[in-house]
Amino acid sequence: MSESQSATIAPALPAWASELASLYESGACNQFVLHGNTEDLFPVVSTQGDKLGTLEQFLMSTLLSRFDVVLHYDLGTGLKVTKGGEVFAAWPGGTAMLDAARQPRAAADAVTRYFHFLANSAALGRKAPQAALILRAAQLAVPPSPGGPNYDLNALALTVRDWSRDARFMGLPLATFLVVENLSDLHALLVNNPASGSTLIPLPQVPEIARALAVWQKECPGAFGSEPAAQLAPRLAGATLTVLAQLVKEKHYTKTPIADTDLSEMRKASVEKDCAGLVEFIEPTKNFASLAGNEGLKKLLGQDLSLWKSGDCRALPMGYLICGPVGTGKTFFVECLAGEAGVPVVKMKNFRDKWVGSTESNLEKIFRLLRALGRCFVFVDEADQALGKRDSGSNDAGLSGRVYSMFAKEMSDSSNRGKIIWLLASSRPDLIEVDLKRPGRVDVKVPLFPTANAGESWSLLRAMGKRYDLTWPEAIPAGIEPRIPVWLTPGAAEALTVKLYRMVHADKMEPLAALGAALEGYQPPIAHEVMDAQIALAAREASDADFVPPAFRSYIGGV
Repeated sequence: MSESQSATIAPALPAWASELASLYESGACNQFVLHGNTEDLFPVVSTQGDKLGTLEQFLMSTLLSRFDVVLHYDLGTGLKVTKGGEVFAAWPGGTAMLDAARQPRAAADAVTRYFHFLANSAALGRKAPQAALILRAAQLAVPPSPGGPNYDLNALALTVRDWSRDARFMGLPLATFLVVENLSDLHALLVNNPASGSTLIPLPQVPEIARALAVWQKECPGAFGSEPAAQLAPRLAGATLTVLAQLVKEKHYTKTPIADTDLSEMRKASVEKDCAGLVEFIEPTKNFASLAGNEGLKKLLGQDLSLWKSGDCRALPMGYLICGPVGTGKTFFVECLAGEAGVPVVKMKNFRDKWVGSTESNLEKIFRLLRALGRCFVFVDEADQALGKRDSGSNDAGLSGRVYSMFAKEMSDSSNRGKIIWLLASSRPDLIEVDLKRPGRVDVKVPLFPTANAGESWSLLRAMGKRYDLTWPEAIPAGIEPRIPVWLTPGAAEALTVKLYRMVHADKMEPLAALGAALEGYQPPIAHEVMDAQIALAAREASDADFVPPAFRSYIGGV
């Protein structure tokens, strides 16, 4: 990357590549760990106009276009010269070294010897060629060291690290690129190397998506209607270009132009495919109109959402904690909140894995997606189990503590305010680490409660009955009121309504007779003492006493 070259290509480079070029040109470092969205498509400089290619093609056509020699290594193809074969041939015995450099150890030794050859040539007054190495899928060649000493692996990591630290190499025009999707998949000696530059490649932003759509509009015209590509791009944020390319090609093949109704489904499908089942992309269909009661709470949250929609994010909470007994509709509340905001919900699924480092790798991938989505809610159900513990002991080899640290860092990142809002749901908020519930991570704690009296329970049963075409009178029928359960949750009310539906339609009972029979034998699904304890936890967790109905105010400050 010569000075003239850097000045020529810098305006067309994405921000991460411009930063990388600056680090190299300034002499700050010559080894770069490229992580993040490394397996996607990238703009490739071509005489034929805009093209898309791999990360290696992007590096070759931009940052390394004036390098004399470029080496490439991955576990599948071994060590190859991808540019400057004639210059490389000046190294005696180099061809034989290449042929033998299939395994990581042999490849690292060959590269080190070549760098020594260049250093010796420079010491003799010869001009050293600019040389670079791209180590693709570096995690397969230099993975994290497993428990216990692994001398061969550690020695390999030291060899690769020394390309950036050996005094004989530091004055040479060398650059090495270690390409890995997730930092947690790479050996710690390379991740924590202070002499290297760690460069995050984010998911494509709206301008990059628009540029790619413009390329595909020429190559796959059957996938596009009259709408300009630039107008489609904002609705596809969060998707990789690789997945979008597959969808565009399929549309072109079937000659069905992308319609506005297709965009949300395309985005959902691409996000879920990229994250390989780690998240579920939920387009909300409910809003506060679907949420009965809680008028004061809805007013407060409505104010937050109004600020969000207007772009005034200074007073927005970083997150909400939705807590309450089992069955009180925490997930339903989250869907209504997201629908009122008009933004997607990313629900985190089972990101934990039994393999060493895989859980951390999964979280890295999820966090990259969240940053690219623009505005979204992140829903973590059963947060008391999912978010980890600061001190998990030795039972899980420290995994829970590492998960906790990653969530704590991400949830407190102030640059995400107004972009990512965390929604944590739990019936046991006392088990969530205090630091994760503090202001700056979770600013508003919303308690949800069961019904407090027979009137509220009857209203809930009537609302639930409408879903199953069971209509009950507005007033409680005579003789029914003493049997109506209190502390009724939406989950329990739905189970009771399903039973009533079956009695009416399968057993051919009259609706009121079925209701009386069902209530006569009704047993709460949650033991009274468990419900009482969970009500107390929710009441004491509330960030505002006004969130707690008068019937449950006695729980605040103790039972």
